[in-house]
Amino acid sequence: MNRQAQAVVLLLLGGAVIRASVTDLYLRYVKEGLRPFLIAAGLLLVVAAIMTLWHELRPAAPAALAPAGGAADGPGVAPADRAAGDHDHHEPRIGWLLILPVLGLLLVAPPALGSYAAGQAGTALSSQQQSDYPPLPEGDPVQVSVLDYASRALFDRGASIGDRRVQLTGFIASGAGGEPILARMVLSCCAADGRPIKLGMLGDVPAGLPNDSWVEVVGRYSDRLGRDPVNDAEIPYLEVESWRQVPVPRQQYD
Repeated sequence: MNRQAQAVVLLLLGGAVIRASVTDLYLRYVKEGLRPFLIAAGLLLVVAAIMTLWHELRPAAPAALAPAGGAADGPGVAPADRAAGDHDHHEPRIGWLLILPVLGLLLVAPPALGSYAAGQAGTALSSQQQSDYPPLPEGDPVQVSVLDYASRALFDRGASIGDRRVQLTGFIASGAGGEPILARMVLSCCAADGRPIKLGMLGDVPAGLPNDSWVEVVGRYSDRLGRDPVNDAEIPYLEVESWRQVPVPRQQYD
């Protein structure tokens, strides 16, 4: 792989990062607040690729006249050979592997983390926390995130929820016994550190939907607790009163 090929791969990689950043594709892999940094990184890659191509493809400067006898080139080295050697830079062929993430972003575009990832990891609410939650905002039902409800149900034992009706949006995953549960992935930075928030459901449980189907549920706090089979952490429950299937949201992570 010579420098021209490296520059082309770099240009494709930068273009793929910019394309993902200016659309909602990047939300599958990182948090929303990282968008400006992704755009800046993509632009830097493109600029670096363009500068490399310009340096490699520009016309060669005329060689300076060598002193009589060719002493400046050293014995046995012709000026033309030196000029050719200046541009004959090759790197290991493993550098071609850099094109794989480019093809992944441009052609495959892996989906956001879903039910499979939720089933492989324990719930993120496994550590004890102090309860200090403000009252829920106005509304009936009040819209809360899966993370907010699960945190209040576990660490506040529902005191800040009371008998209020709540509305949550998440995707369907399989519980320990194959029953449907409501889940949502949370990120600290990017998809590599994604962890699931899991909720058991009672009452009018969504039925007949495959995993990764997105639903909006309305219900009330339940004091029932389950156990996550992956890390043995507590899983709160929701008493579902109604539900409906909804399209995949733009922002799939809490």
